[in-house]
Amino acid sequence: MAKANSTKQWYVVRAVSGQENKVKAYIEQEISRLSLEDNIEEVLVPTEKVIQIRNGKKVNKERVYFPGYIMVKANLAGEIPHIIKSINGVIGFLGEVKGGDPVPLRKAEVNRMLGKVDELAVKQDSVTIPFTIGETIKVIDGPFNGFNGTVEKVNEEKRKLEVMVKIFGRKTPLELSYMQVEKV
Repeated sequence: MAKANSTKQWYVVRAVSGQENKVKAYIEQEISRLSLEDNIEEVLVPTEKVIQIRNGKKVNKERVYFPGYIMVKANLAGEIPHIIKSINGVIGFLGEVKGGDPVPLRKAEVNRMLGKVDELAVKQDSVTIPFTIGETIKVIDGPFNGFNGTVEKVNEEKRKLEVMVKIFGRKTPLELSYMQVEKV
């Protein structure tokens, strides 16, 4: 075989939607089984962190940002495109002409996608504090849902508030996350 062009580029692999992480694991297993680490540098499922509230608890979830797509940084020489296409859950490469070669992403597209991943990782921390001490708020989640209270303290690092709520005529301090309250 002629000496393969050793520069690696990003390609997009189309996968069964909802199974991106499983397909990524299959690809990685196949790479190590066939010792192709030299040709395939990285397999990435772009995700974003989403905060959901379940049963009064804040749950961090990762949601796939581009459903059905997996990024692969590889040198697609020889049999590698066929190996990847034959993996369970892989539909094919994005941008390929039927029967043609997979088309690599342009640098700008790669930067945008990887930048998006980085930006989503950073975005949550840079939220400004929406509450001030002495402000009246309403509890919208948890056992004290519907109660009004006054902000006593703001804990920036933990993203929590200490709120004084009147329960049965007595003031009671509560520690609540930003997600559990809203401005009145």
